[in-house]
Amino acid sequence: MLALRGGRRVASVAVPATGLREVEKFFPTVWKPRGWTHRDVATLVVASHGIWTARERRALAHRLQGMARRVVVLSDAQAALLGALGTRPGVLVLSGTGSIVVGRDARGRWERAGGLGPLLGDEGSAFWLGREWLRATTRGEDFPPLRRLVHAQNPVARIAALAPAVVRRARRGHRRARAIVTTGQAHLAALVADVARRLRLPPPIAISWAGSVLRDEWFRAGLRRAVAQAGLRARWVAPAEEPVVAAARLAGRLALPPVTPTRMKRR
Repeated sequence: MLALRGGRRVASVAVPATGLREVEKFFPTVWKPRGWTHRDVATLVVASHGIWTARERRALAHRLQGMARRVVVLSDAQAALLGALGTRPGVLVLSGTGSIVVGRDARGRWERAGGLGPLLGDEGSAFWLGREWLRATTRGEDFPPLRRLVHAQNPVARIAALAPAVVRRARRGHRRARAIVTTGQAHLAALVADVARRLRLPPPIAISWAGSVLRDEWFRAGLRRAVAQAGLRARWVAPAEEPVVAAARLAGRLALPPVTPTRMKRR
Protein backbone atom coordinates (compact mmCIF):
# COMPACT_ATOMS: atom_id res chain seq x y z
CA MET A 1 0.00 0.00 0.00
CA LEU A 2 1.29 3.46 -0.94
CA ALA A 3 -0.11 6.71 0.48
CA LEU A 4 0.55 10.11 -1.06
CA ARG A 5 -0.15 13.59 0.25
CA GLY A 6 0.37 16.50 -2.08
CA GLY A 7 2.20 14.14 -4.46
CA ARG A 8 4.66 13.16 -1.69
CA ARG A 9 4.92 9.66 -0.21
CA VAL A 10 3.71 9.59 3.40
CA ALA A 11 3.25 5.85 3.94
CA SER A 12 4.38 2.61 2.33
CA VAL A 13 3.11 -0.61 3.89
CA ALA A 14 3.22 -4.24 2.73
CA VAL A 15 -0.26 -5.73 2.40
CA PRO A 16 -0.60 -9.06 4.25
CA ALA A 17 -0.97 -12.27 2.26
CA THR A 18 -4.47 -12.79 3.65
CA GLY A 19 -5.62 -10.56 0.78
CA LEU A 20 -9.31 -9.66 0.56
CA ARG A 21 -10.40 -11.90 3.42
CA GLU A 22 -9.27 -9.43 6.10
CA VAL A 23 -8.88 -6.26 4.09
CA GLU A 24 -11.33 -4.35 6.32
CA LYS A 25 -9.05 -5.04 9.31
CA PHE A 26 -5.89 -4.05 7.45
CA PHE A 27 -6.57 -0.39 6.70
CA PRO A 28 -7.39 0.64 10.31
CA THR A 29 -4.01 -0.77 11.38
CA VAL A 30 -2.41 1.66 8.92
CA TRP A 31 -4.61 4.65 9.75
CA LYS A 32 -4.44 4.44 13.57
CA PRO A 33 -0.64 4.78 14.21
CA ARG A 34 -0.62 7.86 11.99
CA GLY A 35 -3.54 9.46 13.74
CA TRP A 36 -5.72 9.28 10.63
CA THR A 37 -9.45 8.74 10.44
CA HIS A 38 -11.58 8.10 7.37
CA ARG A 39 -12.11 11.86 7.15
CA ASP A 40 -8.35 12.35 6.64
CA VAL A 41 -8.26 9.93 3.68
CA ALA A 42 -9.88 11.68 0.73
CA THR A 43 -9.73 8.72 -1.67
CA LEU A 44 -8.85 5.06 -1.21
CA VAL A 45 -8.06 3.21 -4.45
CA VAL A 46 -7.86 -0.57 -4.11
CA ALA A 47 -6.31 -2.48 -7.04
CA SER A 48 -7.20 -6.08 -6.30
CA HIS A 49 -6.55 -9.50 -7.79
CA GLY A 50 -9.68 -11.40 -8.76
CA ILE A 51 -11.81 -8.28 -9.32
CA TRP A 52 -13.18 -7.27 -12.73
CA THR A 53 -16.94 -6.91 -13.10
CA ALA A 54 -18.89 -3.86 -11.92
CA ARG A 55 -20.70 -6.07 -9.42
CA GLU A 56 -17.42 -7.32 -7.92
CA ARG A 57 -16.06 -3.78 -7.69
CA ARG A 58 -19.22 -2.49 -6.00
CA ALA A 59 -19.22 -5.38 -3.50
CA LEU A 60 -15.65 -4.69 -2.36
CA ALA A 61 -16.20 -0.93 -2.31
CA HIS A 62 -19.25 -1.51 -0.10
CA ARG A 63 -17.16 -3.57 2.32
CA LEU A 64 -14.66 -0.72 2.55
CA GLN A 65 -17.17 2.04 3.18
CA GLY A 66 -16.05 4.09 6.15
CA MET A 67 -12.33 3.61 5.40
CA ALA A 68 -12.14 6.85 3.39
CA ARG A 69 -14.37 9.63 2.13
CA ARG A 70 -14.33 7.95 -1.29
CA VAL A 71 -13.50 4.34 -2.21
CA VAL A 72 -12.63 3.21 -5.75
CA VAL A 73 -11.94 -0.43 -6.68
CA LEU A 74 -10.26 -1.68 -9.85
CA SER A 75 -8.43 -4.78 -11.03
CA ASP A 76 -4.73 -5.16 -10.27
CA ALA A 77 -4.22 -5.75 -14.00
CA GLN A 78 -5.89 -2.41 -14.77
CA ALA A 79 -3.57 -0.71 -12.28
CA ALA A 80 -0.62 -2.43 -13.96
CA LEU A 81 -1.69 -1.06 -17.35
CA LEU A 82 -2.15 2.45 -15.94
CA GLY A 83 1.30 2.22 -14.39
CA ALA A 84 2.88 0.93 -17.58
CA LEU A 85 1.18 3.14 -20.18
CA GLY A 86 -0.57 5.88 -18.21
CA THR A 87 -3.79 6.94 -19.90
CA ARG A 88 -2.55 6.05 -23.40
CA PRO A 89 -4.48 3.36 -25.29
CA GLY A 90 -2.76 0.01 -25.48
CA VAL A 91 -2.41 -3.50 -24.11
CA LEU A 92 -0.71 -4.96 -21.06
CA VAL A 93 0.43 -8.59 -20.86
CA LEU A 94 0.69 -9.84 -17.29
CA SER A 95 2.38 -13.17 -16.68
CA GLY A 96 3.28 -14.04 -13.12
CA THR A 97 1.88 -16.96 -11.16
CA GLY A 98 -1.18 -16.52 -13.39
CA SER A 99 -1.71 -14.64 -16.64
CA ILE A 100 -4.10 -12.08 -18.08
CA VAL A 101 -4.10 -9.54 -20.91
CA VAL A 102 -5.94 -6.24 -20.50
CA GLY A 103 -6.41 -3.37 -22.92
CA ARG A 104 -7.78 0.15 -22.94
CA ASP A 105 -8.79 2.30 -25.91
CA ALA A 106 -8.70 6.06 -26.40
CA ARG A 107 -12.26 6.38 -25.05
CA GLY A 108 -11.38 4.60 -21.82
CA ARG A 109 -13.12 1.29 -22.66
CA TRP A 110 -11.51 -1.80 -21.12
CA GLU A 111 -11.29 -5.37 -22.39
CA ARG A 112 -9.58 -8.46 -21.02
CA ALA A 113 -8.64 -11.95 -22.14
CA GLY A 114 -7.46 -14.83 -20.00
CA GLY A 115 -7.20 -14.50 -16.25
CA LEU A 116 -9.39 -17.55 -15.63
CA GLY A 117 -7.11 -19.09 -13.02
CA PRO A 118 -5.12 -22.34 -12.95
CA LEU A 119 -8.11 -24.64 -13.50
CA LEU A 120 -9.36 -23.07 -16.74
CA GLY A 121 -6.62 -20.82 -18.05
CA ASP A 122 -3.45 -18.95 -17.05
CA GLU A 123 -1.79 -19.96 -20.32
CA GLY A 124 1.80 -18.76 -20.56
CA SER A 125 2.00 -18.08 -16.81
CA ALA A 126 4.61 -19.36 -14.37
CA PHE A 127 2.14 -21.99 -13.14
CA TRP A 128 1.32 -23.08 -16.68
CA LEU A 129 5.03 -23.38 -17.60
CA GLY A 130 5.76 -25.42 -14.47
CA ARG A 131 2.74 -27.67 -14.96
CA GLU A 132 3.55 -28.35 -18.62
CA TRP A 133 7.13 -29.19 -17.65
CA LEU A 134 5.91 -31.71 -15.07
CA ARG A 135 3.53 -33.23 -17.61
CA ALA A 136 6.30 -33.56 -20.20
CA THR A 137 8.97 -35.00 -17.92
CA THR A 138 7.21 -37.01 -15.19
CA ARG A 139 7.61 -40.79 -15.26
CA GLY A 140 6.09 -43.55 -13.16
CA GLU A 141 8.86 -43.53 -10.56
CA ASP A 142 8.28 -39.79 -10.04
CA PHE A 143 4.72 -40.32 -8.79
CA PRO A 144 5.38 -40.16 -4.99
CA PRO A 145 7.22 -36.78 -5.02
CA LEU A 146 4.78 -35.41 -7.58
CA ARG A 147 1.84 -36.47 -5.41
CA ARG A 148 3.43 -34.70 -2.43
CA LEU A 149 3.81 -31.56 -4.54
CA VAL A 150 0.19 -31.60 -5.70
CA HIS A 151 -1.13 -32.11 -2.16
CA ALA A 152 1.25 -29.65 -0.49
CA GLN A 153 0.11 -26.32 0.88
CA ASN A 154 -0.34 -23.83 -1.99
CA PRO A 155 0.58 -26.23 -4.84
CA VAL A 156 -0.03 -23.53 -7.49
CA ALA A 157 2.78 -21.37 -6.10
CA ARG A 158 5.08 -24.38 -5.75
CA ILE A 159 4.51 -25.44 -9.35
CA ALA A 160 4.89 -21.83 -10.54
CA ALA A 161 8.29 -21.73 -8.83
CA LEU A 162 9.54 -24.22 -11.46
CA ALA A 163 9.06 -21.67 -14.27
CA PRO A 164 12.47 -19.92 -14.08
CA ALA A 165 14.25 -23.25 -14.49
CA VAL A 166 12.03 -24.14 -17.46
CA VAL A 167 12.85 -20.82 -19.14
CA ARG A 168 16.58 -21.28 -18.45
CA ARG A 169 16.51 -24.74 -20.03
CA ALA A 170 14.64 -23.36 -23.03
CA ARG A 171 17.21 -20.58 -23.45
CA ARG A 172 19.98 -23.20 -23.47
CA GLY A 173 18.21 -25.16 -26.21
CA HIS A 174 16.48 -27.95 -24.28
CA ARG A 175 13.98 -29.29 -26.81
CA ARG A 176 11.03 -29.98 -24.50
CA ALA A 177 11.50 -26.79 -22.50
CA ARG A 178 11.74 -24.70 -25.64
CA ALA A 179 8.54 -26.26 -27.04
CA ILE A 180 6.71 -25.46 -23.79
CA VAL A 181 7.95 -21.87 -23.68
CA THR A 182 7.18 -21.26 -27.36
CA THR A 183 3.65 -22.59 -26.90
CA GLY A 184 3.16 -20.39 -23.84
CA GLN A 185 4.32 -17.32 -25.75
CA ALA A 186 1.91 -18.17 -28.58
CA HIS A 187 -0.96 -18.44 -26.07
CA LEU A 188 -0.15 -14.99 -24.66
CA ALA A 189 0.12 -13.53 -28.17
CA ALA A 190 -3.33 -14.92 -29.01
CA LEU A 191 -4.77 -13.18 -25.93
CA VAL A 192 -3.13 -9.92 -27.03
CA ALA A 193 -4.64 -10.27 -30.50
CA ASP A 194 -8.08 -10.96 -29.01
CA VAL A 195 -8.04 -7.83 -26.83
CA ALA A 196 -6.65 -5.63 -29.63
CA ARG A 197 -9.34 -6.88 -32.02
CA ARG A 198 -12.22 -6.25 -29.61
CA LEU A 199 -10.98 -2.75 -28.83
CA ARG A 200 -10.15 -2.08 -32.51
CA LEU A 201 -6.81 -0.59 -31.54
CA PRO A 202 -5.03 0.97 -34.53
CA PRO A 203 -1.46 -0.16 -35.28
CA PRO A 204 1.17 0.15 -34.06
CA ILE A 205 -0.36 -1.04 -30.80
CA ALA A 206 1.38 0.06 -27.61
CA ILE A 207 2.11 -3.09 -25.61
CA SER A 208 3.71 -3.28 -22.18
CA TRP A 209 4.23 -6.05 -19.67
CA ALA A 210 4.14 -7.00 -15.99
CA GLY A 211 4.75 -10.08 -13.86
CA SER A 212 7.70 -12.25 -12.91
CA VAL A 213 7.81 -14.31 -16.13
CA LEU A 214 8.01 -11.23 -18.34
CA ARG A 215 10.89 -9.76 -16.37
CA ASP A 216 13.01 -12.23 -18.36
CA GLU A 217 14.25 -10.37 -21.45
CA TRP A 218 14.73 -13.57 -23.47
CA PHE A 219 11.12 -14.62 -22.78
CA ARG A 220 9.90 -11.15 -23.79
CA ALA A 221 11.82 -11.37 -27.06
CA GLY A 222 10.02 -14.61 -27.87
CA LEU A 223 6.69 -13.01 -27.00
CA ARG A 224 7.44 -10.12 -29.38
CA ARG A 225 8.06 -12.64 -32.16
CA ALA A 226 4.83 -14.49 -31.31
CA VAL A 227 2.83 -11.24 -31.40
CA ALA A 228 4.32 -10.38 -34.81
CA GLN A 229 3.50 -13.89 -36.06
CA ALA A 230 -0.09 -13.32 -34.89
CA GLY A 231 -0.25 -10.48 -37.41
CA LEU A 232 -0.05 -7.53 -35.01
CA ARG A 233 2.14 -4.49 -35.57
CA ALA A 234 3.23 -3.44 -32.09
CA ARG A 235 5.27 -0.79 -30.31
CA TRP A 236 6.70 -2.30 -27.14
CA VAL A 237 6.85 0.12 -24.21
CA ALA A 238 8.75 -0.53 -20.98
CA PRO A 239 6.54 -0.08 -17.89
CA ALA A 240 6.78 3.50 -16.62
CA GLU A 241 5.62 2.89 -13.03
CA GLU A 242 4.72 0.12 -10.61
CA PRO A 243 0.97 -0.63 -10.33
CA VAL A 244 0.85 0.58 -6.71
CA VAL A 245 2.25 3.96 -7.79
CA ALA A 246 -0.37 4.22 -10.53
CA ALA A 247 -3.13 3.45 -8.01
CA ALA A 248 -1.79 6.09 -5.62
CA ARG A 249 -1.62 8.68 -8.39
CA LEU A 250 -5.19 7.84 -9.41
CA ALA A 251 -6.27 8.36 -5.80
CA GLY A 252 -4.49 11.72 -5.80
CA ARG A 253 -6.26 12.83 -8.98
CA LEU A 254 -9.66 11.71 -7.70
CA ALA A 255 -9.08 13.54 -4.41
CA LEU A 256 -8.72 16.89 -6.17
CA PRO A 257 -11.82 19.09 -6.13
CA PRO A 258 -13.58 19.29 -9.50
CA VAL A 259 -12.66 22.26 -11.66
CA THR A 260 -15.69 24.39 -12.44
CA PRO A 261 -15.59 26.79 -15.38
CA THR A 262 -15.70 30.46 -14.44
CA ARG A 263 -17.83 32.91 -16.32
CA MET A 264 -16.14 35.89 -17.88
CA LYS A 265 -17.63 39.20 -16.87
CA ARG A 266 -18.96 41.34 -19.65
CA ARG A 267 -17.46 44.76 -19.90
